[in-house]
Amino acid sequence: MVLFWILAGTFLVSLISLVGIFTLALKDDLLHKLLFCLIGFSAGALIGSAFLHILPECLENNKSTTVFSYLILGIIIFFLMERYLHWRHCHEEGGACQTHSFTYLNLVGDGFHNFIDGMVIAASFIVSLKLGLVTTLAIILHEIPQELCDFAVLVYGGFTKRKALLFNFASALMAVIGAVTGYFITDLSKSFLNFILPFTAGGFIYIATSDLIPELHKENDLKRSTAAFFAFLLGIVFMALAKNFLPE
Repeated sequence: MVLFWILAGTFLVSLISLVGIFTLALKDDLLHKLLFCLIGFSAGALIGSAFLHILPECLENNKSTTVFSYLILGIIIFFLMERYLHWRHCHEEGGACQTHSFTYLNLVGDGFHNFIDGMVIAASFIVSLKLGLVTTLAIILHEIPQELCDFAVLVYGGFTKRKALLFNFASALMAVIGAVTGYFITDLSKSFLNFILPFTAGGFIYIATSDLIPELHKENDLKRSTAAFFAFLLGIVFMALAKNFLPE
């Protein structure tokens, strides 16, 4: 049953890569407005997931120094991966990012990113159904704006829209491979579980504070900034409510 939830969660996350198809009918200005609020909501959800769900779960069974050491390691590793695999996502209006030479490298980096997401989902479902659902939700909420941007990067880099969707989906399916790997690794070694969860919290905190929140500060329009701020708060509240309403 646990494996079913793991595979269902990762496949759902993979399907998010096709979200780019819905942008074809949207005007650029409307897309930018929606994307900006989604970024705020995603940042809040990642922070809420890390501090309200993952870290409390880790601290129940492990020493705080161990948990926070792995959390710091997660921040460091995500920093290095973003720096050297070019995970920096494009949030510029119209998708005008300088990424022509990094189109395929972007796919490789995202494939590795998705593989880790799959391992994280597997580990969280093994702990509990609630933690698995919360973690999957947090990843999905982050993936929506990310996949929209990745789609824009691929099209801007020279891919046709159909090819961009296909390659983006292929990269996203690495989450399923990561989930199966994580399931068997965790089954063989429970210490992996104690490592991957605080490591994930570090990654979530890094993505929210280094990637997403700085994007919100780039907006000069007061109405859009205010809307994004409330979306950010809503993301945190959403994760707080999930703690009470999701099944154990």
